[in-house]
Amino acid sequence: MAQQKTILRALAGETLATPPIWMMRQAGRYLPEYKATRAQAGDFLSLCYNPELAAEVTLQPIRRYGFDAAILFADILLLPQALGADLWFVTGEGPRLSTITSADELAKLKPTDAIHDTLNPVYETVKILSRELPKETTLIGFAGAPWTVATYMIAGQGTPDQGPAHALKAENRPVFEGIIDQLTEGTIAYLSKQIEAGAECVKLFDSWAGSLQGDDFTNFSIKPMQRITAALKEKHPGIPVIAFPRGAGPKYAGVHASTGADCVAVDDGVDAAWVAEHVQKDGCVQGNLKSSHMVTGGDALISETRRICDALSKGPHIFNLGHGITPDADPENVQLMIDTVRGA
Repeated sequence: MAQQKTILRALAGETLATPPIWMMRQAGRYLPEYKATRAQAGDFLSLCYNPELAAEVTLQPIRRYGFDAAILFADILLLPQALGADLWFVTGEGPRLSTITSADELAKLKPTDAIHDTLNPVYETVKILSRELPKETTLIGFAGAPWTVATYMIAGQGTPDQGPAHALKAENRPVFEGIIDQLTEGTIAYLSKQIEAGAECVKLFDSWAGSLQGDDFTNFSIKPMQRITAALKEKHPGIPVIAFPRGAGPKYAGVHASTGADCVAVDDGVDAAWVAEHVQKDGCVQGNLKSSHMVTGGDALISETRRICDALSKGPHIFNLGHGITPDADPENVQLMIDTVRGA
């Protein structure tokens, strides 16, 4: 049955007449049913670590829309928490972490084999989903890529330019590289457990890859993703991997080969016709409608959705947004997008 799933067929390189669809952050704050479950959980981290409720919010967009894939509901910062960082969320502002900026702080992080005590509820969520998802729906596991997760660990929060991480990279290279290495090994272990629990493919989100320039992009975005992909494929032969070095621009070309990923997700900063010529020639691509269309809807949503589908119709393509859906999105616009892709 797995080989009949449209997402897995596209990831294997098949060009389908109608591209399969899912959305980044499809289980989230734009849905009233999510808000109700979040309120039941009490707070965001409690929701992430409650397997039954995390599975419920993962299933909600599948019930409502019939997406071709469900992505595990979790957060990229659960891994640094499992490594020993303090993590909390400030309402209306986002995540906060205790910072790692010195050799002593790095040395206090837990070893990779100790992360699973904290992350076991996530694996239980995956097990629930693998049982409860419709048989045609692919289950995607995920993690943040090491560079992106490191930017939060070093700054203690999200930053507009990832300045603190760039500064540590310049001023204390051994500590910076130590953080990247520990996150790389931790991500391999984390995603491997997700796969063992039932994830059918995995995605690496390098949301801040675009701020890396020159050799840094290769060394700290591409190479860690390559190490993770190779390790996962050695341990789990045939597991598909999606790489998303957001903001890569022209450097999206060649990412299939340099990372070993089966699919490269692209943001809305690159044109779909360019993607077809320079990226899709190497394998499956995912993307890349602007998230703002989920807010504004209308004819512009329809025409842009069709344009992307047409541009990428000659190769393997998974339709998605160029980034996550935003809390102010209209659920009706999501349905309009799906109907447009599927020709309803």
